[in-house]
Amino acid sequence: MSIILEAREVTKQYAGHKALDKVSISVPEGSIFGLLGPNGAGKTTLIRIINDIIAPDSGKLLFKGKEETNKLVEQIGYLPEERGLYKKMKVGEQALYLARLKGISKKEAQRRLKIWFEKFEINSWWNKKVEELSKGMQQKIQFIVTVVHQPKLLIFDEPFSGFDPINVNILKDEILRLRDDGATIIFSTHNMASVEELCDHIALIDNSKKILEGRMKDVKNAYKTNSYEISYKSDIDISNILTNGYKLLELSEEEEIKRAKVRINNNDNPNDLLKALIPHIEIHSFNEILPSMNEIFIRKVEENKTINQPY
Repeated sequence: MSIILEAREVTKQYAGHKALDKVSISVPEGSIFGLLGPNGAGKTTLIRIINDIIAPDSGKLLFKGKEETNKLVEQIGYLPEERGLYKKMKVGEQALYLARLKGISKKEAQRRLKIWFEKFEINSWWNKKVEELSKGMQQKIQFIVTVVHQPKLLIFDEPFSGFDPINVNILKDEILRLRDDGATIIFSTHNMASVEELCDHIALIDNSKKILEGRMKDVKNAYKTNSYEISYKSDIDISNILTNGYKLLELSEEEEIKRAKVRINNNDNPNDLLKALIPHIEIHSFNEILPSMNEIFIRKVEENKTINQPY
């Protein structure tokens, strides 16, 4: 697994406030990397440092193992949370202007923009003024000009803000396609459901420090609670079947099908639970319960508060 971008002990201090405290992350090439954290955690500061908008006080960035931040900026597409287009300009004129700023020739920019406008079915917007478009429409234009120069690294900060569910799905599909075509994507959001759907790796920053990083699959496995959901048919009270090695967490009934959530001891395995249940109930499904990213996010932030609690 090659690393396209690495931050090493990046620190940034403002007057009376440390925004980043020796934060290190490694972004695998060809992945969607979720940069997560509560408001004010330091995510935006790190994104601005990666984009060379501000400089770190200490620490460094490496692009493919080399300290070449000036070359890195040329290969980034950045969609900030704070949107901004020239309201009085026509959509096509502005898209062409912004594409040219990325170093694309006029002819090539027109060709690429035509493809994107057709893909998003917005050809009729070309001669409209930006101020005539809704917020969601404007964000589509900004997404296009962010990716039109085909950068190796894309940074999306809350890219779905203001979009309806249909357009959110369209953008999700495009983000996945961009990854599959070779782009690396840093994705910053508070929407944990989107993180679950899109991200391969995540890093969680809280109170200026990185408190969690890893592959999505590994992170979820690390925080699982050895719990399982069973759907079944039976007139028997399942709590009478379970021995002291199991804990019934929840029981519900939907018509004939009952659902139970059961936690087993770390020394036991799911086969033991199945062996205990099969003689007594008709099992329809048996699934391990993995924690959601929302649950992990809340748990880690709460743990971090406890650790940093002044005594």
